[in-house]
Amino acid sequence: MSRTFTLKENLGLQFAQWENTTIISADISKQQREVLLANFKAAIRIPSVSFSQTHQNTSALREFDQLLRRVFPNVFSSSLVKHEVVGNYSHLFTVLGTDPELVPYMLLAHIDVVPANEVDGWEAPPFSAKELNGFIYGRGTIDNKQCVMGILQAVEYLLERGYVPRRGFYIGLGHDEEVYGYNGAVNIAKVLKSGGVKLQYILDEGLAVMDGIITGLNGPAALIGVSEKGQATVKLSASTRLGHSSMPPKENSIGILAAAITRVMERRPDMNAFVRTTTAVTMFNSGVKVNVLPSHAEAFVNLRIHPAQTLQEVLDLIKSTISDNRVKLELVDGFDSLPISSYDEQSFGYQIIKKTLLDMFPQVTVAPSICIGNTDSRHYMDLTQDIYRFNPTWLRPGEPER
Repeated sequence: MSRTFTLKENLGLQFAQWENTTIISADISKQQREVLLANFKAAIRIPSVSFSQTHQNTSALREFDQLLRRVFPNVFSSSLVKHEVVGNYSHLFTVLGTDPELVPYMLLAHIDVVPANEVDGWEAPPFSAKELNGFIYGRGTIDNKQCVMGILQAVEYLLERGYVPRRGFYIGLGHDEEVYGYNGAVNIAKVLKSGGVKLQYILDEGLAVMDGIITGLNGPAALIGVSEKGQATVKLSASTRLGHSSMPPKENSIGILAAAITRVMERRPDMNAFVRTTTAVTMFNSGVKVNVLPSHAEAFVNLRIHPAQTLQEVLDLIKSTISDNRVKLELVDGFDSLPISSYDEQSFGYQIIKKTLLDMFPQVTVAPSICIGNTDSRHYMDLTQDIYRFNPTWLRPGEPER
């Protein structure tokens, strides 16, 4: 039934006159494939790590810049493409179209990765790009250098074949997405906004093809994120009188706070990241000596807020759930979930992405969903009403944990 519905729903797309352009085959030669993989491995081997907002591997970011210029010569030399470096290390590409009446779209990805250490259970060194059983291992292979290299490689191939688009588009490659994107994506968005740019839609990283991961669904599903969860960090703390372990009171600061956190987590024991707000205790600090009862304990809780709730509603729920005046609640930082982008049959961006997915992966079911992580795309909300989040990555059971 699902497959029949998918075919029927997409019938009109086969005859849509949206672009009316000549189709260029996606087939590549064996030699091109070898070069493509070599370029991708080179990208993975560059440790472009973001440790914090004030600490990034800037030498690696400069090395990545040189790699892009070397392996995508047409992108950087074509008269159709304007390139700008933004925030020292991010990249903005403007690809001109032949029809200025068509509103452009934008593709996003990010260069930076989170830290990785081989002792953390890696089957191969995290920046080795080693091949094992047909897979390339390395930090950034699925977050998010596959999109960086895939986007630019596609443009490189199209330029080689003389392609000139009717609809112009932008490419934004951020360098600090893993630490909130304040220097990369924020500044790229400012450049576009200052130029009066409005976008038809944006496609950023996000969900993927889930094969055998969704309970009750037979076959793979390509989930397109039409919204993404909000996020908040909350500090919970409790204070009591200082004491000694030889004369323990009935309750101390650690016990009070632990009980409060337990009530928060047990509120919904069957929490599921896709359908509700999630809570995760990420830090718990207390104590200075083994035989001294601490007077103060604090914990940090990370919340991923479902679009059905606001940040304030979640804070109110936590407070009422804890229901203990001895526990202080402070909002460290946070923001609401993003608006839900259109995904009906008249939605240009969603249907273009969906049609492309079905062209490449005809066996998948395509469906809208909620991106449970946060992306750079939230910084571009003033430029478009429609933001979509999808990675062209095929994931099987056990692989999302990677």
